[in-house]
Order: sequence, then structure tokens, then C-alpha cells
Amino acid sequence: MRKRKKLSLMPAIALSAIGLMVALPTLSSVSLHAATATHYSTATVRSGQTLWSIAAAHTSETGDIQETIDRISEANHLGNAPLQPGQHLRIPN
Repeated sequence: MRKRKKLSLMPAIALSAIGLMVALPTLSSVSLHAATATHYSTATVRSGQTLWSIAAAHTSETGDIQETIDRISEANHLGNAPLQPGQHLRIPN
């Protein structure tokens, strides 16, 4: 009868150590950054106002009105719903 060889954990430990030596320098250079907080003002929709007119009033001369419309729509989850007089809109600054 032959004696069974005992399995050694040494090769697995050595491979794990080599893997850590390669991975740790890469992981240590990773940094996380929090998103900046968005500040809002509020606008109340008046009769006859459109999203375009509201966005135009809140866009700088060099700004893009369509981009402002998109930001207002996203902030208020407007979709295709029409604006209603008296409705309060969050306007991203």
C-alpha cells in the first residue's frame, strides 16, 4: 500500500500573496469623489407661460436654453405633461 501525499496550502498562499502584491498598489490609487449638490430656485408657472419661456428667463446670455429645459424637465419629472398655472417648478441653478 502507498502512502497518500498530504496536500499543502503553501502554493495557494504564495499565489494569493503575489496577487495582493499586484492588486494593492492599483487599488490604493483609487479615490472616490462625491457629486456636488445641486441648488434649486423655485418658479411658479403663470398663465400663458411655456417651459421655453421659463427656461429662457433662467438661462444666461451665453447659455443654452434647450439644456436648461432638459435640466428643469429632469428635476421636476415633467415628461410630456403640460404646465399648469400655479404649478411650482424646481429650477436648477
